[in-house]
Amino acid sequence: MTKKALVIEDDGNIAELLRLYLEKDGFEVSHAMDGGEGLEMYRAFHPDIVLLDIMLPVMDGWSVLREIRALDSHVYVIMLTAKGDTPDKISGLEMGADDYVTKPFEVKELLARIHAVMRRSEEPAALSGKRLEFDKLVINLDSYELIVDGKRIDTPPKEMELLFHLASSPNRVFTRNQHLDEVWGFDYFGDSRTVDVHIKRLREKLEGVSDQWSLKTVWGVGYKFEATSLN
Repeated sequence: MTKKALVIEDDGNIAELLRLYLEKDGFEVSHAMDGGEGLEMYRAFHPDIVLLDIMLPVMDGWSVLREIRALDSHVYVIMLTAKGDTPDKISGLEMGADDYVTKPFEVKELLARIHAVMRRSEEPAALSGKRLEFDKLVINLDSYELIVDGKRIDTPPKEMELLFHLASSPNRVFTRNQHLDEVWGFDYFGDSRTVDVHIKRLREKLEGVSDQWSLKTVWGVGYKFEATSLN
């Protein structure tokens, strides 16, 4: 099935370049020039991934991301920004973006990032059956559903994949680089702060739910899903 990409970018030259490369890579592409149009197109187009500029007319990228996450927690979102400041990158991740790319960027690098964030969804159907259960916690990677204390919690895809990766090997410590390699993919060009922000967001959803498991920081090493009682 053809994957769909929505480019929300007000620079026509960048948008056209992305369209050409994405279509060559097998994507069906739609493009919006401002945030308001992008949100309307998102609702009609139902993309698999959104490439979202931050500095947009009508509605900025932060506002568009907030609306998209309110509508659908499952779509992959990569932020495109001319700002290289760490706070802008962290803000996007904390709001639910799966990744960010700073302009100017190489299109081949961006394509590698796209495939990295979409890595799990591109895996063959034979690898399905990914469901984990713990006390008051269900992690279902087939349907990308997180059930916490009986309630479905909207969770962006990369957070789901990171949590599943940790919980698949309870009490094992993973370094940040291992997470980047095994969850984002070996061709990921980002840095370890991406993992830290996703862990922070997961903790906000899971803190205090059960005394039988928790997300633990192993200082100087990385993170683990600590479970004292396994089903």
